[in-house]
Amino acid sequence: MSVNQFEVFSDSLLTIVKGKALYSGNSTDSFQEITEAASNTLKVKRASIWMYSQDRSSIESMDLYESTSNTHSKGEKLSKTDFPAYFAALAEDRFINADNAHQDHRTAEFSEDYLAPLGIESMLDAPIRFGGRTIGVICLEHIGEARQWCAEEITYVSSLADLVSHAVEAQKRSIAEAALSASETRYRDLVENIPDILYKTDLDGKITFISPSVYSVAGYTVDEAIGMELGKQVYAEPKERERFLNSILKNGAVKNFEAKLLRKDGSYWWGSSSAHLIKSDDGNILSIEGIIRDISVQKIAQDELNYQAVHDSLTGLINRHEFEKRVSYLLSEIQNSDNCHAMLFMDLDQFKVVNDTCGHVAGDELLNKLGQLLLSTISKRDTVARLGGDEFGILIQDCTLEQAHLVADEILKTVTGYQFLWAGKVFRIGVSIGLVAITKTSDDFTELFRQADAACYLAKDMGRNRIHAYHSDDNELAVRHREMNWVGRINQALDEDRFCLYAQAIVPLDGGAEKHYELLIRMVDEQGEIILPGVFLPAAERYNLIEKLDAWVVSHACKLLAEHPLFFAQVDFISINLSGPSLTNQAFLESILDVFSERDISPSMVCFEVTETIAISNLDAAIRFIKTLKKSGFRFALDDFGSGISSFGYLKNLPVDYLKIDGMFVKGIVEDPIDYAMVKSINEIGHVMGMQTIAEFVENNQIKELLTTIGVNFGQGYGLGKPKPLKELLIGAISTAG
Repeated sequence: MSVNQFEVFSDSLLTIVKGKALYSGNSTDSFQEITEAASNTLKVKRASIWMYSQDRSSIESMDLYESTSNTHSKGEKLSKTDFPAYFAALAEDRFINADNAHQDHRTAEFSEDYLAPLGIESMLDAPIRFGGRTIGVICLEHIGEARQWCAEEITYVSSLADLVSHAVEAQKRSIAEAALSASETRYRDLVENIPDILYKTDLDGKITFISPSVYSVAGYTVDEAIGMELGKQVYAEPKERERFLNSILKNGAVKNFEAKLLRKDGSYWWGSSSAHLIKSDDGNILSIEGIIRDISVQKIAQDELNYQAVHDSLTGLINRHEFEKRVSYLLSEIQNSDNCHAMLFMDLDQFKVVNDTCGHVAGDELLNKLGQLLLSTISKRDTVARLGGDEFGILIQDCTLEQAHLVADEILKTVTGYQFLWAGKVFRIGVSIGLVAITKTSDDFTELFRQADAACYLAKDMGRNRIHAYHSDDNELAVRHREMNWVGRINQALDEDRFCLYAQAIVPLDGGAEKHYELLIRMVDEQGEIILPGVFLPAAERYNLIEKLDAWVVSHACKLLAEHPLFFAQVDFISINLSGPSLTNQAFLESILDVFSERDISPSMVCFEVTETIAISNLDAAIRFIKTLKKSGFRFALDDFGSGISSFGYLKNLPVDYLKIDGMFVKGIVEDPIDYAMVKSINEIGHVMGMQTIAEFVENNQIKELLTTIGVNFGQGYGLGKPKPLKELLIGAISTAG
């Protein structure tokens, strides 16, 4: 705390203490003075004092000051039954520092009806105690951006709460007795009741004077404290007393000297002392006078912040930031030694089952249990960290890769052997582990983490619940690295809008005039070259980027539909492919409806294509998705039909308009009678169900003619038209129209 801030707070308190209102016995005057002081000193719009009812079931406003209008009011009541979380917090007899009152569990229940209408973002409440119990609360409400309350502000408000209790006491005394109180008495009351300790010592460090507040802070009576030696009986570290003395003798005064001090019961507290030398007229040092403020709350808060900075809030394990620091330290240290270490990257298998079945509360509990389980399997010198979600990291010191593999084996057995019980259900989970050695040749943390992550993914790819150690010559990992590189390229291309749409015609085989186009995504690389989807889509699917690409296609297709009405007026509809993750995402569904509504585009202009395997693997979600969008007028096609073989049993449950026959059957129908029979069968079943059929991979006229004979409605393939840049089609249409 700055000296100016200390003086502002001190002056505010002294002004109230020296004033008449506090001792007048008129609680209205004293409460108004205190709320105005609180509002003006801490720059808050609203300050109020509340008192408990006799049965403590409610609190009533004794004074509410609003600085904007400079008015006071009272009488509002809050019931315990209406605000249980807030009253529970008050019952703890501690301050409530709600930096974000809308999210803090103690004050969030005020958000909708009270905080939001008034624009209140932060609250700071301190209990008012009298006669050994809490009788009320002083409340400060900050309007504007969320405000973080510092320890000094909390201490100041606590001092104001003490002054409220003095006002209550004064009210209980007779007015006559209060009127007779002299200024000396009021100053004595300040010394006796202010939470800070006023003291005087001789040069040997013996206490010669001390205020009664020493009892509430340190547990000593005044008589017990007089004569005590600071260095031996007060300072937890005697060297701190020496440092304090050297500083004050050198400079004549000290400001905010922090030290750990002892209470009578042996516990410690943190004090901040400001003191100066008292000298005689001839310059000789007589004594030291000062004031000590209890800053334990501030220190505890700082310790808590320090703890939170390096620990995961859910599990209490080391967090990713601290884990990175520790790994980086070993990387630095290892350059000057022959030590070697290892890092494990772990991803839980089947964790989603617990979350989906029992909810996130169960999932959080499972993560807690597993965190403790992992701690029990490693040595004290090693580190377990929660890296995020259901991912954990372990740093194993002073070990070879083989030794680390043994530790990983033990972890694997421990996790797979653990049974998680929740709501009468038993869950077993597994863990995939990536292992990488930390040696002199290792690069930075980022590269190590990438290697461990890649190894973990391979462990998942090879069947889950196993260990894979990273080796630089691992071919499978090389493929994984290439895919990971594509992640960055895909994200960069999205940021720079370096994707484009191609269109391939879907041609009527019966000679009809209908025009359909399937939109196909392409990436444009840094040199302007076109990259086919088969190169980047596997990485997009593997690393959860496919939804972003789906969203890009939908958005840009809508934009083109809106900007080129003349061209699309000649087209019956366009087809857009959707991935599995998009199909199960309610937010994505809603975004489709929003974007079409905003651009006022008829949904009948779009046919969404969903592959058979995706639809069947997410059957319930697919049915809900399709039915919802079909109600708005969108069309649907089931793509690659026949690839699953078992498809016919599911087909009747899927309300699609078009059936796209898998190209692996279509391309062989001229030579292979089985392929011919399959295509014919699929076409007939599709027609019976009221669907139109589309054959893929129509590569030549022979296939086209045979499909026409079978009665397939539409064809698509290089024999009918290759994919073309959509912009070329649009430009050609404009030229023709011109």
